[in-house]
Amino acid sequence: MNVQLKEYLAKNGIKYKIHEHPAVFTVAESKGIEAIQKIPGMRSKNLFLRDEKHNFYLVCMPGEKRLNIRHLEKKLSVKKLNFASPEDLKLELNLTPGSVSIFAMINAKSTKLIIDQEIWNAKITGFHPNINTATLEIQHEDFSKFVNSLKCSKEILKLE
Repeated sequence: MNVQLKEYLAKNGIKYKIHEHPAVFTVAESKGIEAIQKIPGMRSKNLFLRDEKHNFYLVCMPGEKRLNIRHLEKKLSVKKLNFASPEDLKLELNLTPGSVSIFAMINAKSTKLIIDQEIWNAKITGFHPNINTATLEIQHEDFSKFVNSLKCSKEILKLE
C-alpha cells in the first residue's frame, strides 16, 4: 500500500486489515488463489468507465456480479458508457489497469463514485489498496467513514 493511502486512512480514523497475496488482475483469476479465498467479507470489483461526454465513473460492485451497462446508462441518464482508457485511468485516478480500487477515489479529480447497494450493505468488504498484490478487509462502519470522507460526487444504486 502506498504512503498516501496509508496516511489518508490514518488521518480519517479508518481501520482495516491488510492481506497480502500474489498479484491478481481479475475476479476469475482470484478464485484460484487460496490466500484470497480465505479473506473474510464480500469481494468487490471496480470498473472505471467513461461516457460520451468524457465524464468518469468508478463503479464498485460485488465481484461475481455482471454489470448491465445499458441499465446503468439509464439510471445515470448518460449515453455510451465504456471502459475508460489506461491513459484516462492514470490521469484521473493515478492507477494502472488491474489495480482499480475504490481507494483511488482519494486521487479523483472529477470521477463520480457509484456503489452497488450489495457492497454498501455488506458487513465486511475487500478492496485492493490501489495495488493488486493486497486486499484491505474493511468493516462497514469504516467503509462508510471512508466513502463519506471523499469530496467526490457519489451514489448508491441497485445495479443489475
